[in-house]
Amino acid sequence: MRTRIHTVALATALSAALVTGIAVVPAAASGGAPGGHTAAFARQTGPDAEALGRALRGLPDQDATAALVRVGGQGSWRGSAGVRDLTTGRGPLENARFRAGSTTKVVTSAIVLRLAADKKIDLDGTVQEYLPGLLTDAFEPITVRQLLTFTSGLQPGASLGPSDAEGYENRFKTLTPRAVVAASVAKGPYRGAGEGPGRKQRYANIDYTVLGMLIEKVTGDTYEHQAWTRVLRPAGMRHTSFPGGPDPRIHGPHHRGYQRLASGEVVDATEWNMSDRWAAGDMISTTADLEKLLFALFRGELVPQPLLEKEMFTLPDVKGAQLSAGLQRYDAGDGRVAWGKSGGRPGYNTFLAATRDLSRTLVYSVNSVDAKGEAMNPVAARIVRAAFSVPDKS
Repeated sequence: MRTRIHTVALATALSAALVTGIAVVPAAASGGAPGGHTAAFARQTGPDAEALGRALRGLPDQDATAALVRVGGQGSWRGSAGVRDLTTGRGPLENARFRAGSTTKVVTSAIVLRLAADKKIDLDGTVQEYLPGLLTDAFEPITVRQLLTFTSGLQPGASLGPSDAEGYENRFKTLTPRAVVAASVAKGPYRGAGEGPGRKQRYANIDYTVLGMLIEKVTGDTYEHQAWTRVLRPAGMRHTSFPGGPDPRIHGPHHRGYQRLASGEVVDATEWNMSDRWAAGDMISTTADLEKLLFALFRGELVPQPLLEKEMFTLPDVKGAQLSAGLQRYDAGDGRVAWGKSGGRPGYNTFLAATRDLSRTLVYSVNSVDAKGEAMNPVAARIVRAAFSVPDKS
């Protein structure tokens, strides 16, 4: 039985919900920039607690029902606001699990680079070599590095429809990664001037779906077990997992996720089969675990530093590129650069980012009612601005 919350009912629920306010752990005086880094920004200030508090004020609202935020590096700040369930109005859970969406790609990239460091994968090796028969003769050779940096030239694969329309009606159906890739291959490569592997960067799930298949072929193991062995366990991510195949549930403590449909109707989207996203976006995690991922990755504990710098903190030589191997480069203001990754699944927006020296880190989960919208969720945008702002001490 599906739960529908009409627009009028949502407004009533928002006004009547038991809003517990904003639970905050204030900035700590200690902490410092990990790994011995002493950036000027880190020495000057910790998180702007007032700005972060304002960013979460007023939840639930028409854009989001709840938010969880962790800011770290030089000092720390924790905040939560909104409700875990519009029906009951109960307050948020700081340890809530959520669909982490495309932040999964950070884990997939780290697995591939660990395998490369172990000489099990050659980043200049091709899909045709590692997965013979997957692509037709219509495709030029596509390297592992081109998959990592979204420059493969592969077209998007099969879909069950947009999440604000027929995708919702199909949310309990199964679309396997192999079927997704087969649909992409059937379309053939992008054609035209300037097209082809290594020539243009296009963000899409298809590259990381193929990487998941490659990981399994090279290791003779499941993607999920490789993720646990090479990334989750070393990083201490004890509350991060992948659904068992088509399992639509989020197990353990979690917030309900809500999606606004194209009709304007708002529905409960918590249960949703995400098996088609797999190595590109099927992970379930917590803000604490994603923060651990940031620190372990940036410190070189998951991928050796030379490979980390070359592949994850260097953009490919492609015009307009903003994405490296699993990360995106962001302008954090005041001349600072952050590297991170966003993720969006129906009912759940996720983001993790940090400055290279880890003087400022940010992880959030926002229960957005338009998680796959073209524009950034207003609550999420406020959090990002506040997290990377410098407090006015005058």
